Amino acid sequence: MSTAHAARAATTDEVNVRHTFKFGLERVRELREHTEAVAKEDLAATLNQRLRGAAMLAAASDQIAAAAASGRPSEGALQAASDLLAHERWMQALRRDQENKALTLDRLDAEVDARRTALGAASREREVLERLKERRRAEHEALAARREGAMLDELATTMHIRQAAAR
Repeated sequence: MSTAHAARAATTDEVNVRHTFKFGLERVRELREHTEAVAKEDLAATLNQRLRGAAMLAAASDQIAAAAASGRPSEGALQAASDLLAHERWMQALRRDQENKALTLDRLDAEVDARRTALGAASREREVLERLKERRRAEHEALAARREGAMLDELATTMHIRQAAAR
């Protein structure tokens, strides 16, 4: 008998005890994993916006400080009332701008918190399915080991009976 024929005969005589594990909720787990990845990206984008907002607020504060320094007349210098009023209006506009930027930064802080919460929820949902998958895999492997053990026991019993009958 050729080796190829013997190999084919051996494979047909063997009984496949181990079936590959297939998690029924794999597609749902993949969707949860994707949802978590999207939540991470959203959080990163929001953090980036918050950093830009903080930089804009710092720039507005610097503008106010520079405007306050430039609006002070030097000692003994005279300044027209219209110039003082114009400078005061400009300072008020800069302060309003700074307040708006501070409110925007507060809104971005709240949005960052919301995105962190969403990421935490998405992560927990994915982890639940990961744990379920691992538990089902362990159950599957335990069942396969029991089946294999039962088949080996049956094979050993059959061999023992054949040997006893041959004596």
